Amino acid sequence: MNRISVIELYKENMKFSAGHFTIFSATQREKMHGHNYMVHAAITTIVEEEGLSFDYRFYKDKIYKLCRELNGLFLLPEYSEYLKITLRGNSYYIQFDEEEFLFPKADVRLMPLVNITVEELSKWFIERLIADKNELTLNRIQGIMIKVFSSPGQCGSANWELK
Repeated sequence: MNRISVIELYKENMKFSAGHFTIFSATQREKMHGHNYMVHAAITTIVEEEGLSFDYRFYKDKIYKLCRELNGLFLLPEYSEYLKITLRGNSYYIQFDEEEFLFPKADVRLMPLVNITVEELSKWFIERLIADKNELTLNRIQGIMIKVFSSPGQCGSANWELK
């Protein structure tokens, strides 16, 4: 008989360091700073009769690779209504309210998000993990919850459930 189980993954290498600033309004933002983010995944799946749900290594590796994509970069929200981002040669020119910033393109990751927060980063991880529907079916995935911690005891989460 099959049953539902939750597999939780939060390995030491499921982390990334990145810079950002949170935007609060059209005129208010945090100062630029960085975090050592940690990622925690809770994957709801069906356990087959042999007592196995899926090969955990697959999702540990996938989350690790996503963390590597962000590590060491300054993250900017591509869809913020308060930022104007222009590519000029090898640099991003950013306008926020009356402030102007210039970032080397190689040091920046434009994120398809409205803000750089743990809530939005959790959403990004979920979207990347559920992109391949065949993979979800193959691994009998029923739901995924991602938590992104900006420091111990402080995180945001996003959830996806199979409809």
